[in-house]
Amino acid sequence: MNPKKAFFDPPKILVLGFASIILIGACLLTLPVATTNGQGLNFLNAIFTATSATCVTGLVVVDTGTTFTFLGQVVILSMIQVGGLGFMTFATFFAFLLGKKISLKERILLQESLNNLSMEGIVRLARRILIFTCVIEFIGALILSIRFSFDMPLKKAIYFGIFHSISNFNNAGFDLMGEFHSLTDYVDDPIVTLTVCGLIILGGIGFIVMNELFEYRKIKRVSLHTKIVLLTSAILVIVGTIGIFLFEYSNDLTLKPLSLSGKILGSLFQSVTARTAGANTLNIGDLTQSSSLLIILLMFIGASPGSTGGGIKTTTFTTLLGAVWSQIRGKEDVIFYRQRIEYETIYKALTVTFSGLFLVLIMTLVLTISEHGHDFLTILFEVTSAFATVGLSMGLTPELSPIGKILIIFTMFAGRVGPLTIAFAVTMRRNPDPFRYPKGKIMIG
Repeated sequence: MNPKKAFFDPPKILVLGFASIILIGACLLTLPVATTNGQGLNFLNAIFTATSATCVTGLVVVDTGTTFTFLGQVVILSMIQVGGLGFMTFATFFAFLLGKKISLKERILLQESLNNLSMEGIVRLARRILIFTCVIEFIGALILSIRFSFDMPLKKAIYFGIFHSISNFNNAGFDLMGEFHSLTDYVDDPIVTLTVCGLIILGGIGFIVMNELFEYRKIKRVSLHTKIVLLTSAILVIVGTIGIFLFEYSNDLTLKPLSLSGKILGSLFQSVTARTAGANTLNIGDLTQSSSLLIILLMFIGASPGSTGGGIKTTTFTTLLGAVWSQIRGKEDVIFYRQRIEYETIYKALTVTFSGLFLVLIMTLVLTISEHGHDFLTILFEVTSAFATVGLSMGLTPELSPIGKILIIFTMFAGRVGPLTIAFAVTMRRNPDPFRYPKGKIMIG
């Protein structure tokens, strides 16, 4: 094998790219000027925070708003932005600024980074992604800044608006509200709730979908991928909202004290944010077990391909459901909108789902040993949140042992680059076997 060709392996380069960003960010967070106590974070906590920010997760071992100085918060925000869009998108942006031509290798890396099916128009897509991001984050920051200005000085409100807009569009969930409160003070505020929900949804449907919707006025059609993403996302949000509303309706610690509109807004927000965002308006530790389990399922499914979110992805989940339904009906093919899904796509969905499930179960098992003072549901919730790069927490993360922190760091990193790398690996062109073995029969079910 050509050593140069072996080095130019997109999955390896992307993994090294994310790892480099995390290491640089962690080193910056250890500086005395990064924290309010003037001592900097210890290296393990710095690595944890940098991984959580770069992998747009949102799990924190220290409170972002009270622990970090303005410089430290800007470092975290920068890692969120780069991690959410992908470092190759930023490399392309700087290439645009310098007037540099995008090489074939860079286009291949960009295609892999965006999880796009084709290299055609990939540079134009990257340019639009940057434009979409700037416009959406600006609008979100403007609305949130105006709303926050009623509760705090204008300068602080603008900064909070910018930070929370970028954090939530990138599905990161970091906040500056202090004392791990997230957005709980705005549980029944329609402006904050609906604005943040909008940012999360737009960041989670994927840039490919966003681009197709933008071009719809010209081409008057959308792809099967976009139809499945929009339908699945809508169903998951509705089902999650109804489920949380019913499970928490009589819970004195969550929805019961709120008005009907507050109950609906609180349920909607937690349903949307469970799709890999990480912000919360209800105290996650006070949720019923039914709601916690529902959120675990929503987190595991996650956002959509080519988005700022994680999880196994909406299209993967829908493909598997379609395969199961076809088997139940005795049909050979999986059909969506009068189009047949290839068997290779179904195998990919199985691979990504099983890999994610295996990682979650193994990490949960190990953490039940290292964090033996906590119950199983809490640990499963935290691991799923880390794998799906969500950031919701039942309170375990700040209390993790050093071993537990290392395990969650690995889970966050694997959750961010793992499914993407697996997806690329199984789509690479393979040489067909020169022969086929005879069929064997086994009993299933």
